[in-house]
Amino acid sequence: MTRQFTIRKAEPADRDALSDLCMRSKQSNGYDDAFMALCADELRVRDSWIEDDDFWLAEGPDGKPVGCIRLSTGADRVSGELETCFVDPQWQGKRVGQGLFDVLLKRARELQLTRIGLDADPFAEPFYARMGFQTTGRAPSGSIPGRTLPRMELILDAGYAGT
Repeated sequence: MTRQFTIRKAEPADRDALSDLCMRSKQSNGYDDAFMALCADELRVRDSWIEDDDFWLAEGPDGKPVGCIRLSTGADRVSGELETCFVDPQWQGKRVGQGLFDVLLKRARELQLTRIGLDADPFAEPFYARMGFQTTGRAPSGSIPGRTLPRMELILDAGYAGT
């Protein structure tokens, strides 16, 4: 099966389209407008994310983003954080998330990271579990006071070669 999308590094000109993608993807989980308004600032893509982190996007045949993923590295230079991972609702189930995750893992190996952590949306927890993450606890939401999110971690196997 031929992939109907390509993956490339995000560029500053992609910022607004990526912000829109993040909002649409998050809302596809059934969140109402009031919830989304509370999340809007946290989901807004910043230039610094594109310039300072490893940020990739999956692009459909029309050149529009259909998914994105972002890896930041810790000050210790051995751990990373999966900061942003969203797939356009119309592209979910078409291996976009898997393709982006493969790129992220390859980069993590190049950086010789030993672990990747993330605070997952509860609806995304099963996807991350399929990617090898394990839930290790709860973390406070960055947007919703009193809400907690699954804290997940992937320990990178030194023998994994990536894809």
